[in-house]
Amino acid sequence: MLSSAPQYLVSGLTVGATYGLTALGFTMIFNTTGIINFAQGEFVMLGGMLSVAFLKAHAPLPLAVLLAVSVAALAGCLMERLVIRPVGRAPAVNLVIITIGVSILMRGAVMLAWGKDTFSLPAFTSAKPLAVLGAVVRPQSLWVLSITLLILAGLKLFFSRSIHGKAMLACSCEPKAAALVGISVDRMAMLSFGLSGFLGAVGGAILAPITLTSYDVGVMLGLKGFAACILGGLGNPFGAAAGGLILGVLESFGASVASGYQDAFAFVMLLALLFLKPTGLFGAPGSDRV
Repeated sequence: MLSSAPQYLVSGLTVGATYGLTALGFTMIFNTTGIINFAQGEFVMLGGMLSVAFLKAHAPLPLAVLLAVSVAALAGCLMERLVIRPVGRAPAVNLVIITIGVSILMRGAVMLAWGKDTFSLPAFTSAKPLAVLGAVVRPQSLWVLSITLLILAGLKLFFSRSIHGKAMLACSCEPKAAALVGISVDRMAMLSFGLSGFLGAVGGAILAPITLTSYDVGVMLGLKGFAACILGGLGNPFGAAAGGLILGVLESFGASVASGYQDAFAFVMLLALLFLKPTGLFGAPGSDRV
């Protein structure tokens, strides 16, 4: 077990990075609109499936991934504009159910378009695996971790330096006050859905060369991303990213003990945390119970 610990750590961080990106998508939308978007996992699925589709259409791999995340971001914007905004005054529970319906619709559309087969995406680079501290590290794992870190740094700059980022923060703090000073709350809500789609699709595209992809991968990834979001503290973007990494590592080590229960670890942790610390590991003490 101890001799394999570095390998479990690398595997956990790799998968946990995708959980973190998915959790970030949940947090973006929740902070701006107060909605839990259970279609977030389908954005992850779109990232992988659309990358494969564009690659089969003879697009170079970098362009295929770029097109995939762009289409997923557009899908997020359209979801907000066509589905969420018309019923924006509905109770929160109704909006959650609507996002579940959108999730089912997206999954069904992809199944009809590409079937139930499992697809693979080539690794971004074909270099040989590296031996680091007793662990075999595939180059794609380095891509996953480095892209995740770049996105976190980009989000930090976006929210601290850009006008749109500060406007989104204003909407998350007090939408009515933001509207009074001229910020379009509806536009910021659409931007949050677009960013959420982008983040999910990036996670799906960078993970697909490692775990493969299919029309239904978004269900489990979405649920684990939500668990990571709660683990880090709902509403805390960087807590969500940290929660994803922590969840991935604990899941990896747990699978070494009982591999058949790997998927159960995320939900056992979620239930335990809701009982012991409902605000999450990095949530503010005054946060609402989830």
